[in-house]
Amino acid sequence: DKRTDSMAAVNVHATSVNAHGLSRSELVEWINQMLSLNYAKVENLCTGAAYCQLMDMLWPGCVPMKRVKFDAKNDYQFIENFKILQSSFKKKQVDKVIPVERLVKGRFQDNFEFGQWFKMFFDANYGGGDYNPQERRAGKKVVSHTNPTNAKTTASPGKVPAGVARRAPGAARATKTTTTTTT
Repeated sequence: DKRTDSMAAVNVHATSVNAHGLSRSELVEWINQMLSLNYAKVENLCTGAAYCQLMDMLWPGCVPMKRVKFDAKNDYQFIENFKILQSSFKKKQVDKVIPVERLVKGRFQDNFEFGQWFKMFFDANYGGGDYNPQERRAGKKVVSHTNPTNAKTTASPGKVPAGVARRAPGAARATKTTTTTTT
């Protein structure tokens, strides 16, 4: 089953009946295996680069791989990758809305839910075939992030570093503050 660039994607919609129920470790293992990566956790998907490459695996050439930033370190670079992904979704008539603003924050739940949907989407559209992920990245260095929104913080996910106030839901966002913790 050779997929061509002119073919539209098979759209999938996650429901409680068809959700894969993939664990976080199974999702990370699948991404690492498919793309020859060493992601440690689901939050690493916040850069958007892996999704771009998975789309390239589904439809080679549908993503301009030279523009994908595998070494993205900042939100604005993550957003650029997700714009590339959105463009490929539009080309393939994928009707899924990508929650970019939530994904680039690097929180587990948002990235886990989108990752699970993407796995279901991938399975519905993958036609097999040879694909060399490292060759397609053209030697670009891949960077993994553990806490992209505050990379210098050593706090665990879900915990607020000392001295940083937690914003109430719906409250206006204050100017961005970066806290550095030294050990």
